[in-house]
Amino acid sequence: MQSNHSSHRDSSGRASEASQNFFAVCLSLTLCFVVYSMLIVAVPVYGLQLGASPLVLGAVLSAQYLLPLVLAIPLGGIVSRFGGRATLLAGAGIMVAGLLSMHAWYGYAGLVTGQLLVGLAHLQMVLAAQTIISNLGTGQRLEQYFGWYATWLSGGQVIGPLLAGVVLKSSGTQYVFLVMALFALVSGVVTLRLTGQARERIHVTRQQAGFRAQWQLVGSNRGVQLSILVTVLGMFALGVYGSYLPVYLESLAISPLIIGVLVSLRAGVSMLVRPFMARIIALAGGRVPTVLLSLGTLATGLAFLGASEQLLLMAALAMLVGIGSGLTQPLSMVILAESVERERRAGALGMRLMANRAVHFLAPLFFGLLLELSGFTLAFAASGILIGFALILAHRLFSSGNL
Repeated sequence: MQSNHSSHRDSSGRASEASQNFFAVCLSLTLCFVVYSMLIVAVPVYGLQLGASPLVLGAVLSAQYLLPLVLAIPLGGIVSRFGGRATLLAGAGIMVAGLLSMHAWYGYAGLVTGQLLVGLAHLQMVLAAQTIISNLGTGQRLEQYFGWYATWLSGGQVIGPLLAGVVLKSSGTQYVFLVMALFALVSGVVTLRLTGQARERIHVTRQQAGFRAQWQLVGSNRGVQLSILVTVLGMFALGVYGSYLPVYLESLAISPLIIGVLVSLRAGVSMLVRPFMARIIALAGGRVPTVLLSLGTLATGLAFLGASEQLLLMAALAMLVGIGSGLTQPLSMVILAESVERERRAGALGMRLMANRAVHFLAPLFFGLLLELSGFTLAFAASGILIGFALILAHRLFSSGNL
């Protein structure tokens, strides 16, 4: 009897620790995403104040993705060796340093230095957070954790641009980076509440965490293959949608207010669908059918986006893109987390994030080339068809798998 009581207390304690760690990670990363989303508004405004040409401004904006492309996989090994809490705290510190350099060091040098540091910090914090959450549970519980985690981050992405607009309107760029640094500092303080497995360090070798190990994992692990395919296609759709939908709507002489509503509609639908991811997976009959459903909605939403000037139809298509993108990212995390043993999980998540950042960088360039050759209607259609082909490939490769 005593043993049963002890087992019950241990189980209750682990559940309490998991809940505390989940809340701390979500709060810390939400604040991080508030900062990251504020930069989307503040950096172009600051660059234009410096007299940046479109080419120079594009280079400054792209600087954020440079270090993540190179360091995503090595950072996975660092997260394993030093633990999620330590790397989250260090990431918040790097982010504060980057934002303070933008505030104190006027000009392009401070701006580019800050962009590089913030991009590295953001990657490090996201990787540490995903590693912590991937160790909190399995099965449907893990699906719920990642669904709510993605929902929290969506909230940060909604709040950030609004807050940046308020600060820029009241004081220009004089204090905006300082305000962001305060948010990043609070994000770091929140990580001090992490306990238990979030502090654990795992000894990993280069054979487990290096580039060669991750490429071997991609070649042999079906779950990792599906996870990367899902995140690449999801980020491709978001890159095309986010970069060029406003341009397309502007070409139709649609008012800025309506443009803002249609752009926000996708984010809002993504945020609303994510808490129900576990239930959607159950209703769809598993994770692979849910992957096919999410890719199908992405392909349909993108393919027909440039085919009509009717606002109601465009709103419906934006909602389809929102449903697909809302499911793809947390679903890819869940599939990867349960396909890899704990010792290799951080490195595999780092590889997923490297693919994520690469596509986020390349998608607008690819669509821009299509746009030059064919115009909006065919460019959107070709993008949707590309995802449709990938959907067929996923169906043939993974439908028979147990994921």
